[in-house]
Amino acid sequence: MITDRQKEILKIIVQEYVRLAKPVGSNLICDTLNCSSATIRSEMATLEELGLLEKTHTSSGRIPSEKGYRYYVDNLMELKKMSAEDMLKLQIIFRNNQLQFNDCLAESLKLIAEMTNYTSIKLGEASHDNKLKEISIIPLDNDNLIVIVVTDMGCVEHKSISLPNVDLEDVKKTVNLINNLIVGTPIDEVSQKLEYEIKPIIANYVEEHEKLYNAFYNVFNNFTNKNIDIVGKGNILKHKEFDNVERVGQILEKLEDDNMVKLVDNIKGNNNDINIYIGKENDLDDDMTVIETGYKTRQEEGKIVVIGPKRMEYDRVVSLLEFIKENIER
Repeated sequence: MITDRQKEILKIIVQEYVRLAKPVGSNLICDTLNCSSATIRSEMATLEELGLLEKTHTSSGRIPSEKGYRYYVDNLMELKKMSAEDMLKLQIIFRNNQLQFNDCLAESLKLIAEMTNYTSIKLGEASHDNKLKEISIIPLDNDNLIVIVVTDMGCVEHKSISLPNVDLEDVKKTVNLINNLIVGTPIDEVSQKLEYEIKPIIANYVEEHEKLYNAFYNVFNNFTNKNIDIVGKGNILKHKEFDNVERVGQILEKLEDDNMVKLVDNIKGNNNDINIYIGKENDLDDDMTVIETGYKTRQEEGKIVVIGPKRMEYDRVVSLLEFIKENIER
């Protein structure tokens, strides 16, 4: 059983250690709680015995243990009210009617990374409710063009493709076939329909049918597969815990796209909540924290993730994620 005073001491130590990255001594807590130094040292020793605090070798002060962070997050944390500056920056993005959904979310990720000095990630995929509305092309030169895919819910994606030695008229014929035969198909079923229904027909109308089929198959496959945006990988270098070059290299390798897709896929939290995985609770690194939440709109569903050291501003990150989730689902 942890007393109210011990809770206050743990809360102060977590907040001060997050702020300064230095072990917290009894003197600072004495001033805050108006208790004697001997009383505070005794309470800190008890918290250490409970596994909520740790003592470093270089200081008489204490730092939160992984168990201490968990207790703080579950029982003591109060959400930090967003600053007027933070809220204004995000509102400018969400109120910009010129931005597409994906652009809006991408700009939000950049802001989170800038505001917090952590890494922010979006892992999303087109919602099954999206149906193909139209596919069009924009020729760039004789060999290269841009393919634009639009769904009935306003989701727009484009991809550059190269088709050397393929007649532009054959490309246009293929586009017309796709628009005539599979418009209205759920976007995550288009690739399969393209293979079994459109591919045999293309062969009857165009010469380079294999090249064209492969190009458009890849366009739709990329559209429906999970897309990932990772912002602020280098922010890890800004935190004192990660001053070892070899260690930083290992963590940066884990932040590669494929690894992050696996990491986020393995998270089984409630998509309606903001879930926090501290240290050994996540598959990334024992000294890092992963905070994530799911989102779902008419165009897309996926997850937003923030990654940083265990010494993280939990209250601020949760407030930011709640604000962003609320606005993108509005």
